[in-house]
Amino acid sequence: MKVLIMTAIYPTPENPAFGSFVKTQAESLKRAGIDVELLVMRGGNRKLLYPKAVFQLRKRLQQSSFDLVHAHFGYVGIVARTQWRVPLVVTYHGDDLLGTINDRGKKALWSVLAASACKKLARYVDAAIVQSQEMARQLKKSNVFVIPHEVDLEVFKPTERDEARKALGLHPDKKYVLFAANPEIPVKRFSLARAAADVLEQQNGFTELLVVYKEPQWRLALYMNACDVLVFPSYQEGSPNIIKQAMACNLPIVATDVGDVRQVIGKTRDCFICPPDARKFASVMREILSRRPRTEGRTQVRHLNAESVSGKIMKVYEQVLQNREKHHAGRTQTGSYAPAK
Repeated sequence: MKVLIMTAIYPTPENPAFGSFVKTQAESLKRAGIDVELLVMRGGNRKLLYPKAVFQLRKRLQQSSFDLVHAHFGYVGIVARTQWRVPLVVTYHGDDLLGTINDRGKKALWSVLAASACKKLARYVDAAIVQSQEMARQLKKSNVFVIPHEVDLEVFKPTERDEARKALGLHPDKKYVLFAANPEIPVKRFSLARAAADVLEQQNGFTELLVVYKEPQWRLALYMNACDVLVFPSYQEGSPNIIKQAMACNLPIVATDVGDVRQVIGKTRDCFICPPDARKFASVMREILSRRPRTEGRTQVRHLNAESVSGKIMKVYEQVLQNREKHHAGRTQTGSYAPAK
């Protein structure tokens, strides 16, 4: 099976974290036997990026024969649906269905309109993959599959805290709170993390908030093993990779109730859902920092290994191709694989 993966985000030397989940998934599919090629939409004038991609796609389809196109993000899926020769699978990631939060904590009009267009796109694709049941409810279609991103369990795994701190040059006795996102992205709500950390600093002292992003995966894993707690105060999410990666490293978590975070952490001890209030965040973090525990979160995400997740995606591919064959044969489309409820 030959698949063309389209994406507007993909790791670069300057930002190895940018779209790392797309790269990880593509590599897992390759290892599983899929012939994968990439079409990465980047460079040049942003206004011309998507129109340019339409012609890039047509050229690639003329040059090679693909069994299907797999687009990441609804916006890219709209470009991919400008052709009907090849079946289309679209993976939605969050904002493309839920809208984008601005610096006032609201959804801008352009964002609402864009999300509406991405939802309508789902009517015209052969299958849609989403990250959570919340996202699946936005689409209300039978060909929607809930398949959260995999976790690289070989990279994100528990190591000794002291060893991780030594490798990063961090103080062996200081208490570190990790914020693993770009603080300039409004939806991540860095202001709440900063305010909670300030409360801790005033009351406890010797506590530092580490802001970590644009790091390669192996180095992010080091920070997760070096820190005492992950703070995750987002306004909204789909199925945040950071939460699952922290779970794989047995790092305690304090997070808002967004996306599938509540389902992922489950009843894991020392992982908490907290209202979006700085003092309440600080109170929970203070209790964790007083004990500096590690969790057993890794047991909660073992099922998100590369083999399991790529296997589910491949079954979606197979169903799409089977349905396309039945359609061409003039028969009714049937069959399903773990559709969203």
